[in-house]
Amino acid sequence: MVLATVTPPWAYTLQLPQDPRAPGIARATLRSVLRVHGMGDLIDTAELLASELVTNAYRYSSGPYSLRLRDAGRHRIRLSVWDTNPDIPPPFQGGAKAPAPLAECGRGLHLVTLWADSWGAYPLHGGLPGHGGKLLWVECVWKPDCQWSDLS
Repeated sequence: MVLATVTPPWAYTLQLPQDPRAPGIARATLRSVLRVHGMGDLIDTAELLASELVTNAYRYSSGPYSLRLRDAGRHRIRLSVWDTNPDIPPPFQGGAKAPAPLAECGRGLHLVTLWADSWGAYPLHGGLPGHGGKLLWVECVWKPDCQWSDLS
């Protein structure tokens, strides 16, 4: 008799302060979580996506923010970042065009929308004081036939 092993879904939330070191801590945590859950193949893409989302929260919100990592199925992860700024950035508003080649901002989140398999945003209203703002989320899936080296 063979018993099937079921791995329960998992989720981690990392609370981050307004500190320039926080995005690096978020990336290191993401790498550790993906390795522990056997999703090391997603590290490069997930790290790019999380890095841009977390850096955006650090740069454009004045309060704390958080990164949530959640199992979204076989070789799929959902990353979401909550921050206190209620404004949804243009790349996440849908239909936004690519930033100008020499634009000084906006390229990072545009890259997120190109690399993520799915993405979205939710404004958050009400609740406890200081818990409004927005939530930006992305999902990425490991595709064995697509590697970073294919881009060169």
